[in-house]
Amino acid sequence: MQGGLFITIEGGDGAGKTTLITQLTERIYKETKRRTIRTREPGGSPIAESIRSIILDTKNTKMDARTEALLYAAARRQHLVEIVMPALKRGSIVICDRFVDSSLVYQGHARGLGVDKVWDINRFAIEDCMPDLTLYLDLDPEVGLARIAENQHREVNRLDLEGLAFHRKVRDGYLQIAEKFPERIRTLDASEEPARLAEAAWVLVEKSLA
Repeated sequence: MQGGLFITIEGGDGAGKTTLITQLTERIYKETKRRTIRTREPGGSPIAESIRSIILDTKNTKMDARTEALLYAAARRQHLVEIVMPALKRGSIVICDRFVDSSLVYQGHARGLGVDKVWDINRFAIEDCMPDLTLYLDLDPEVGLARIAENQHREVNRLDLEGLAFHRKVRDGYLQIAEKFPERIRTLDASEEPARLAEAAWVLVEKSLA
């Protein structure tokens, strides 16, 4: 049996993660015929999806930053044990919309909790299960928020209520994380047209598959 491969897609809101994941899932199957699991965080399993509904509920504006970080870690743990780890053991390819880097950036950097503190919470949750490859879609937050405003079908969540300054901190956090882990995190220009972005992403995924 071939070993599994864990790929995560990261980026600020409106960066085009969903579109890219759809394209990559189709391309991987077309080129390799290997089973590919597409999933997301927070969520991906019934219990984790229930936690997601609490985290992203627009009514929960009073949620404490540490509460938020702990809920993300709890959802992540449940998602891992129910979906990701079993799939990887079967030799499947897992493509996940967001993973631990999102917590390091959103709660650790943008919320100001500290990247190291948020990492400590998540290190307990993930049990050394880290991605083989992370694609970070870099985009000016103003462009990303404009895309969200134009997309009438996208769910509006609590993070969408944050101002531009918060989303700028998110981008800054991602750039710092990407610089710290260049062997795992590869940065792509999300302002490129979808077809060119997908091709650039495929080149990196193909290398990991090899």
